[in-house]
Order: sequence, then C-alpha cells, then structure tokens
Amino acid sequence: MNAEARDRLPVVFVHGIRVSATMWQPVMRTVGAHRPVAAPDLPGHGRLRGEPFTVDAAAATVADAIDQLGGKALVVGLSLGGYVGMAVAGRHPHRVAGLVAVGCTAKPSGSFAAIYRLAAGLAGRHPEKANRLSAWAFRRALPAPVADAVVAGGLACEIAPQVVNAVTAMNPPAPLLDYPGPVWLVNAARDPFRRDERDFLRACRNGRLTVWPDRNHVTFLADTTILARIVLDAAVVAEAATPAGLGSCG
Repeated sequence: MNAEARDRLPVVFVHGIRVSATMWQPVMRTVGAHRPVAAPDLPGHGRLRGEPFTVDAAAATVADAIDQLGGKALVVGLSLGGYVGMAVAGRHPHRVAGLVAVGCTAKPSGSFAAIYRLAAGLAGRHPEKANRLSAWAFRRALPAPVADAVVAGGLACEIAPQVVNAVTAMNPPAPLLDYPGPVWLVNAARDPFRRDERDFLRACRNGRLTVWPDRNHVTFLADTTILARIVLDAAVVAEAATPAGLGSCG
C-alpha cells in the first residue's frame, strides 16, 4: 500500500455468526490495496472464542478497531456483522463514516425469530456436530479459496443462542433511526434475511438498497470481486462526505 492509500478512509469488516474475521480475507486483499483495513473477531468467535457475546461488547470491539485505524471508518458487516454495524453506527455515529450492511434486513421477531432461536438452540446443544455441518455446507456452497477463508478461524456454534437472543433484544433497525451517515443495504435476491428490507431502508436517513440476483445468504460471498467493488465504491462516497481530519473522533 502506498502513502496515498494509507491516508484514505479505512474500512472495518465485521464477520457473521459462528465464523470469524478470516471470512473477510479474500475481500480484504483487494480493498486493502487501496485503503487501510481491519477485521476484528467478535466476542465468542475466533480468537475471542469462549467469551460471552453481547451487542454492547461486540460494538465496543468494532469501535476499538476503528480507533486503532485513526478514529473514523467505513463499517462493513455481513449477517450478524451487519446488525453489529448498525449498533456501532447508533452508539458511535462520529466513528462511522458510512455503513455497508449485507444480508441483515430481517427483523428478529415473530415466527422468523422463533425458527432461528430453535436452530440456534440446537447448535448450542450440539456445537461440534453443528460446526462440522457448517464447515461442510460452506465448502459445498462456496469456491474453495472463499470457503477456506470462512472456516480458517474456526467455527463457534456454541455461541449461537447468545447471539440470537442479543440481536433480538437490540430491536433492529432502531439503531439506524438517528444515524446521519450513508447506509448501503445490500441483499441477495434469494436471502430470507431481506424480508423487511423496506422497513430498514425507511429507518435510514441516508440509505440506499441494492438487491443482487441469483445469490442467497451464503453464496453472496462467492464473488469477492463484486463485494470488493461494493465496498470500494461506498468508501469513496463516505470519504467525500467526511470532513477533513479523518482521524478525529470529535
């Protein structure tokens, strides 16, 4: 990375449930050639496996990663990472220059939440079996280099019940209501987590919605070129809307 790239708005990537920061490595290789990047492990995942998961702790972890890059960044999250990104934007709007939220526009309520709470409970009671099944599913759905990155940091299905309960309690998309920055809601056409996307879009002060065809919740990761381009384009817009002095947290 050259000196000009080091001075650009950074990007912080936030991973999904039961996986770790390594899932973003293929995308980070491309984005990292143009601007600073980071991807923390959330509590209960990756190198923090065994720690309890709460939305407060997860948001603090992401905020710390932003601070280590100068105090302001574009936040990019997929699935759980997108919900955590919303929480960070709501709690620390001065740190979040923009938010790219991928595959996370379903309200965790009603029958939808009940189904995922049941699945999370089963995973939590039989984590090793669930980890093996998850690894098999990732390798079946994704190109080998992407699947390798997804599972490289280990899987932590035992944390699933805590995550589902925590996200349900945060009441998304409420954190977006007072966030003034740009928000990109990005969904795959065949993703059940897009079911409330219009409600999430209405919650944004400055939001836009993109739906990509022929993908689902997992296979959206397959084309890292598309993901990297979405992130880089959003970073340019967020950077242009950010006042001089990117590193200022004030």
